[in-house]
Amino acid sequence: MATVEVVGLAKYFDGGQVHAIDGVDLVAEDREYLVLLGPSGCGKTTLLRTIAGLEEPSAGDVLIDGHVVTGLPPRARKIAMVFQSYALYPHKTVLANIVFPLKAAGMPPDERVRKARRAAEMLGIERLLDRKPRQLSGGERQRVALARALVREPQVFLLDEPLSNLDAKLRASARDELKHFQDEIGITTIYVTHDQVEAMGLGDRIAVLADGQVRQVGPPVEIYDHPADTFVATFIGSPPMNLVPRDGHLVGFRPEHLLPIENVRSDDRATMPLAVDRIEYLSGDRHVYGTVTRIGEETRVVARLPSTVDTPIVAGETHEFAVHGSKLRFFAAGSGVASAPVRLES
Repeated sequence: MATVEVVGLAKYFDGGQVHAIDGVDLVAEDREYLVLLGPSGCGKTTLLRTIAGLEEPSAGDVLIDGHVVTGLPPRARKIAMVFQSYALYPHKTVLANIVFPLKAAGMPPDERVRKARRAAEMLGIERLLDRKPRQLSGGERQRVALARALVREPQVFLLDEPLSNLDAKLRASARDELKHFQDEIGITTIYVTHDQVEAMGLGDRIAVLADGQVRQVGPPVEIYDHPADTFVATFIGSPPMNLVPRDGHLVGFRPEHLLPIENVRSDDRATMPLAVDRIEYLSGDRHVYGTVTRIGEETRVVARLPSTVDTPIVAGETHEFAVHGSKLRFFAAGSGVASAPVRLES
């Protein structure tokens, strides 16, 4: 397999006025599942297309397995890309779609059919080889696109939001299939999504992008528990991290760590009166919305209470809440960058 590295990679449009990606340094390790996560317009798809050779970088280099491939066409990079639309030929059968890249490469008919059937078996679609794409479900079309990529025996898989056209239930099962597939095949995979659930469930590591730059790279638990800045803190998590100005800092805490005060039995805790205005019941949890006030400044926060917390909470009333000190995260008030813990005033 292969590592993928981008060094100082940049892509500008409109005569340099639009910086789609701006000085990105990033490495996908051999056999790693690296997810590029960010909102629409953050540059993640442009970064993927530049790695694939579909976009020429304005600056920087792409290296695959230590070799500079900047300037090489996609077919010379030993990569395979699966797009959001799957890009299947509607008039061809599943088998014909899978063998198409091998036919284009001049492989003998018997060998390309053998390879296509093997890829189809690996993805559990061998019974579909005689069908046309219109006869397939969304998940089946996704697996055909993966099989077509797999027959090329690439060193790297590049996946651009391949689940976005599926309904919620099918996306959940398709995530499981994609992860199992990558674990079994062991091909270095770079996966683009704006969906944090996909990112947290699939990635060995996540690279969070905003405004064409990488804000943080790390395992999902690290991204969630120790965000590098307030953008990552509020982009990851549903509901997102609460941020409250206090003692010259922004103090962050996850909604599941904001609990009625009697549930945080510790001297090391930050307390706050929460003026509750709304309660939602979701999947057995209560989402409690309200405001905290400090030095005349109101801040909206949300607490996520599991069913094990049975404290009565009433909208329209103020309840005392607290967060254990170990769950607090601190950010510089100006830059939003994570800072060392500080002692809060009582």
